[in-house]
Amino acid sequence: MTPLDRPTDEQLTLRAQSGETGALGLLLARHQASMRAVALSLLGYGPDAEDALQEAALNALRRIGDVRDPVAVGAWLRAIVRNASRMRLRGTRETPGLEGLDRLLLDDQEPNHPERIVDRHAMRDWIWEAVEELPQQLRLVLMLRHFSGIASYREIAAACEVPVGTVRSRLSQARAKMALALTSTAEQAHDDASAVKEGSRQEAEATLRAWESGGLPREISELWPAESEMVGALGRPGEHVHPVPVMRRYLEDGVRQHLRHVVAGRSIAIWEMDITHDGALHVCPPNLAWLMFRREGRVERLRVVFPQPLAQERR
Repeated sequence: MTPLDRPTDEQLTLRAQSGETGALGLLLARHQASMRAVALSLLGYGPDAEDALQEAALNALRRIGDVRDPVAVGAWLRAIVRNASRMRLRGTRETPGLEGLDRLLLDDQEPNHPERIVDRHAMRDWIWEAVEELPQQLRLVLMLRHFSGIASYREIAAACEVPVGTVRSRLSQARAKMALALTSTAEQAHDDASAVKEGSRQEAEATLRAWESGGLPREISELWPAESEMVGALGRPGEHVHPVPVMRRYLEDGVRQHLRHVVAGRSIAIWEMDITHDGALHVCPPNLAWLMFRREGRVERLRVVFPQPLAQERR
């Protein structure tokens, strides 16, 4: 007999589908043992079973709205684990984490943009709160892989200046920690992820306008304090190089940057730019991305990376 104060699976599913984040957390915790049993029965003890379980938890978050029979949500959760496990047995694993989001087009006007899928989900802010719980190194690779145009392992490795094997390892760790973070943050108050993104977009547009005009208004100069440092391909090892003169030099050489897409958390932001260079002294790639690491709202480090054209197949 079900205690009066213990909600049924049907009640929790309906509450989760209406956007109550804690309800899905309770469902995952309630069925964790049976989900784990399915993974172990197909994959045995080891990291593959754990990875399949983690992927299933994240896929359940994204697809909870697909449940047609809330009473049978336990069977639905086990089926997701079973599918994830069988994909691993076949050796054709799904894209880790938010299941294939990076395969979709990245144009801001395209309704299938990865972030638009999350935005349409009532639990968007919960997802981003869990992302923010990750250590910075893991958070960066997850943001690049699932929410930006820098999605291939090779591109992420180049952007982070680490081997491809390290990228794969960090993504695996990020998936594991995301599953735990989703449960631990279910009942917390979550920041408005769209407001964080919009604030970053306004900063990007204001920065580009200021650099075009040759000045830095106070609000933008506070974003780029004297301690800000350009790192990576446009920096100089052993020297402190401020981003402003570097970017202005490219501007003076005829290179123009046009903001295309923004991915933003509290301490990491990614501004993706399209490039035009009519009459420029240097021919640049068609797009680039700013990876910014922030503390207390100010940019500490900026790394500019040059990803492949968006039309090129991701692998």
